[in-house]
Amino acid sequence: MERADEERLCRALRAAQDGDEESFRMLYRDVQPRLIRFAGALVGPDAEDVTSEAWLQIARDLPSFRGDLDGFRGWTATITRHRALDHLRRRSRRPNGDVPVEALTTMAAEADTEVAALDGIATRDAIRLIAELPRDQAEAVLLRVVVGLDAKTAGKVLGKRSGAVRTASYRGLRRLADRLSPAPADAVPPARLAGDVRPLLRRDKNGGTGAEGVT
Repeated sequence: MERADEERLCRALRAAQDGDEESFRMLYRDVQPRLIRFAGALVGPDAEDVTSEAWLQIARDLPSFRGDLDGFRGWTATITRHRALDHLRRRSRRPNGDVPVEALTTMAAEADTEVAALDGIATRDAIRLIAELPRDQAEAVLLRVVVGLDAKTAGKVLGKRSGAVRTASYRGLRRLADRLSPAPADAVPPARLAGDVRPLLRRDKNGGTGAEGVT
């Protein structure tokens, strides 16, 4: 995102905390597509319900939030993750054999207009592949690539050190890259996965954020 847009969103954050409804809508349009993809990899077709619950808490607690725009995105991701895990716990107690808390399910059904606007890796095929990773890797990749958090903020969401998040993210991206190359004739073409993971993998490795750089 352009620096000017980031600065505009920073101003919107402060205005929304003071009760400005248009600024709140601006923040929602920026964050919601990321959150619904994140929640979709955790709870599948119930992602909209989960994010709706999350936004009720976000709106209620926004005046007391302290932090910058990146912190706000991390805060909303934390709330969404908690609501998603609560949702999975409720489902696991039902007698109909729903997935347990530890499971990562497939992506939700057809995306609405809002979700379709999210570019980068956020396609149904990509989310499906990410959701098939081990849970720690899937959450790290989702938070870093889909939600757009740095390792430190993602670590706060997951309750882990930033180094552990970088390691999980690197390993998850490596698994995805291995699955995409070489591809059988009937596999999903890498070109269909908007925002190929391979540039992201190179960035993590060469930028000192990959597994090799973690002690």
